[in-house]
Amino acid sequence: MKTILLIISIGIVCVAQNSLKIELVADKLISPIGIVSANDGTGRLFVQEQQGIIYIIDKGKLLSTPFLNMKYKIDDLNRQYDEKGLLGLAFHPKYKENGRFFVYYSSNRDKPGQNHIAILSEFKTDPKNPNKALPAEKIILTVDQPEWNHNGGQLLFDKDGMLMLGLGDGGSGGDPHGKIGNAQDLTNLLGKIIRIDINSTPYAIPKDNPFVGKADAKPEIWAYGLRNPWRFSIDNVTGMLICGDVGQNKYEEVDIIEKGKNYGWRVWEGYHCFNPDKDCPEADFVKPITEYDRSEGSSVTGGYVYRGKNIDWLVGKYVFADWKGQIFILTPNEDKTWKRDALNMPEVKNMNINSFGEDENKELYICVQSNNGPFQITGKVYKIVK
Repeated sequence: MKTILLIISIGIVCVAQNSLKIELVADKLISPIGIVSANDGTGRLFVQEQQGIIYIIDKGKLLSTPFLNMKYKIDDLNRQYDEKGLLGLAFHPKYKENGRFFVYYSSNRDKPGQNHIAILSEFKTDPKNPNKALPAEKIILTVDQPEWNHNGGQLLFDKDGMLMLGLGDGGSGGDPHGKIGNAQDLTNLLGKIIRIDINSTPYAIPKDNPFVGKADAKPEIWAYGLRNPWRFSIDNVTGMLICGDVGQNKYEEVDIIEKGKNYGWRVWEGYHCFNPDKDCPEADFVKPITEYDRSEGSSVTGGYVYRGKNIDWLVGKYVFADWKGQIFILTPNEDKTWKRDALNMPEVKNMNINSFGEDENKELYICVQSNNGPFQITGKVYKIVK
């Protein structure tokens, strides 16, 4: 009898460790593209809609009045699918004291006639109303882009208080611009993760950035050779920066991003030659920690290493997704490789997973949308639970 009970117990644990559930937090949103905590002790979550509106979730309730409405700065979007719009949001590490926060968006509304401009801006919260941002915008950085897509979008602050931003390769297919593509060209910021000090005006270059003082290289660059670093995060225990880099048409990849490293695009797509299509050089390129092909999805959505307290078996594992509605976990092995598993979460199978978020307690959330035709995108925020 004891042996039988032990087998049943082990079976239950195995099933639990391959299954998670979702709990609805907010609905009636339009294409929610990110969910961020200000880490100011209030427990509030800030949801950004791609069309340019940021809402607050306070004590489990979506407030009806926007925190910030910058819809007038965003191009009219194709609501069924678009890569433009409000894409990134980050709060200053001392937000509780200074009220500063930062947004990243992609538009050509301010410069008619140009294809596309990526814009990093600063706003401040109304000191008289913590649930309302002041309308004044301070533009920090603009980057001209040759195409409308591959805009990147992740904003976050590292442990040193430096602001990091992911920029795509400038768009089109195969990174065709320039002699070697934008991502391999250190003279521009496209296809890069950049790192800047926003405590100077408009910003300063951190002295420990890898290309400071080097000719023919932008000193803002932290890492390069990326196609479309849509979402990345920093594990607050190990300090690892982990990025989901969206692939071209065959392979999706996840990378551990390190200072000054080259992640291969357009020479490599995942573990495979892209340009040239064979005999690719391997020196100086960092390979992904995992990849998957189009039989498992179509566009990687980077997530977080789970550091919450509600799901014991998930602690230390990297949780990420494919946009088509599949959530994965990566488990680190002792030899520094990673084991990838698909989670059994049938509730998300018919959803497009846009982004992950993390609250003050390090519990995880997902932003999803359901495409019901042009101008009919419905969006929701869910919490991941056991």
